[in-house]
Amino acid sequence: MKNKIIAILIIALVAVMTTSCSDKQVPVNEVPAACQTFVKQYFPNQALSYAEKDLSWFSYKYEVVLADGTRVEFDTDNVWRKIESPMTGVPVAAIPAPVATYLNTSHPGILVKKIEKESYGYDVELINELELKLNEQGALMEMDD
Repeated sequence: MKNKIIAILIIALVAVMTTSCSDKQVPVNEVPAACQTFVKQYFPNQALSYAEKDLSWFSYKYEVVLADGTRVEFDTDNVWRKIESPMTGVPVAAIPAPVATYLNTSHPGILVKKIEKESYGYDVELINELELKLNEQGALMEMDD
């Protein structure tokens, strides 16, 4: 009997966990103003074509897709967490200054396909498939081709 109660409690807990964490499509006009401002500033010629709100236990994040296929993910504070633009490259102005300086010096003229904030700094993927891990000061920590 005790095992059955424990099994039922585990099943109920799993059911609650899976229903409380979900992705939900939202109208693009419901994307927070700070996220819309970021898009207008760094992607002025691109319209928002799709938006999704990812709900988890104590936070949420937004992912927006622009007309050209660029994806931008924003954290709970509506600050970008990941930018992926495989067709046109991430705008240099959107890349943090120390990272942009390193890229301009070490990989001039090569577009950034993706940049993602990580606990150690930034994970950067260039259009030539070179992957870089940089700390917050823009120093190279690791390179993978």
